[in-house]
Amino acid sequence: MNWEFIGKYLPMYEKAALLTVKIGIIGILFAILVGLICAAVQYYKVPVLRWIVAVYVELSRNTPLLVQLFFIYYGFPKIGIRMSAELCGVVGLAFLGGSYMAESFRSGLESVEPIQSESAISLGMNSRQVLGYVILPQAMSTSIPAFVANIIFLLKETSVFSAISLMDLMFTAKDLIGLYYKTTESLFLLVVFYLLILLPVSIVGSLVERRMRYAGFGD
Repeated sequence: MNWEFIGKYLPMYEKAALLTVKIGIIGILFAILVGLICAAVQYYKVPVLRWIVAVYVELSRNTPLLVQLFFIYYGFPKIGIRMSAELCGVVGLAFLGGSYMAESFRSGLESVEPIQSESAISLGMNSRQVLGYVILPQAMSTSIPAFVANIIFLLKETSVFSAISLMDLMFTAKDLIGLYYKTTESLFLLVVFYLLILLPVSIVGSLVERRMRYAGFGD
């Protein structure tokens, strides 16, 4: 292990990690928004829109992110829509992640027994109160494990961004391997930085899930 090489190129990995996290966070936030909208459409069985959402979910979940990125980055300019590599990464992550988030949120909403909503309405709650005080707390608790798993999955999927020339962690590792043939050192740094990004997410997710379980939600 060449520690001098590692020390020399550590700042390059730090810069790549910041870019990876930046695109990952923005893409995931949009994925959550898309997922919530799609889950609501499916849960309330909105006519026409539920079928559009179903097609979107199947299309997104059954095609690789790499193919989606190529379609956005190289295909959209053919119809006059041009995006930077960073924006393309955000859009691709939101498109893929939205479908996974939608399924997580939908399963959480459907896990709440209808009798609970009916009981809340019989006690005088309106629809907004039923959603906010009865359905969402339990649905969120049920969705937390899948939600955290989706976030970790999407952050790992950022590794394909190098295919559209984004200077992310994977691009940096492959670039250094190609230039200096320092495979062990380059991959070591790659693993370390992905662990630094993903482990906190996993730990926080587990703590949140445990706390909500202790609070009595989702039992």
